[in-house]
Amino acid sequence: MPAVVRAVAMLRLLSSSPIPLGVNQIARDLDIIPSTCLHILRALANEGMVAFDPATKRYGLGLEILRLAKTALRDSIADQAQPYLDEIVRKFLVTAFAVSISEPDHYVVTAKSNSPNAIRLQVDLGSRFPALVSATGRCVAAYSNLSPRKMKAQFERLRWHRAPDYEEWLHEVASVREAGCAVDDGNYINGVYIVASPILGADGGFRHAIVALCIKEGWSVESLAELSATVRASARQVAEGLRLTVKTKGK
Repeated sequence: MPAVVRAVAMLRLLSSSPIPLGVNQIARDLDIIPSTCLHILRALANEGMVAFDPATKRYGLGLEILRLAKTALRDSIADQAQPYLDEIVRKFLVTAFAVSISEPDHYVVTAKSNSPNAIRLQVDLGSRFPALVSATGRCVAAYSNLSPRKMKAQFERLRWHRAPDYEEWLHEVASVREAGCAVDDGNYINGVYIVASPILGADGGFRHAIVALCIKEGWSVESLAELSATVRASARQVAEGLRLTVKTKGK
């Protein structure tokens, strides 16, 4: 198991680096013995998961990663969500995307549709965020089995532009179960509304969300409510396509 954990850590490090990395750099960053690091990298290279450049003696991600990613997204949240994301963008000129829980403490962007506006908020496929942050984080927390102690500890590690008061945040988390969505009013990104509606798994836990974000300027209470209703409806439609569950008001 340690070798698997280290291999995954190496792939994540390479994915976040703008340039290929050498063995010693990878070993230092991950606190791994260089010889152990080299053995794991060679195994990953043999499977096509990393690519080795003999001229520079550096490693980067391999093309096999792309094939696996495409397979993982086929007939998944990405396929189901894309037409609804496109419609949200067409109707409201916002940025819309889908996220999926990728591990217990993070979620990742799995589909997106960008606003056509010249000034817009950019979100990249594969972007990874702490599980409890932003509007999506409120949805995650609403259907989490974390103990109060662990939830507060995770909350206190989050980075916000303007962190909400923890008790106020808990109240907003509780309201997700009734309202079917959450709104982040400039807490995570200054001057930005973020709206998210959860999609649950068969076990009742958070699995995905449909998310929209927009610059706050020019948005009325009524228009934000309309966007929220559309995001909720889109989450419901995607959930039906995936044969999962979405929580909406009164359900």
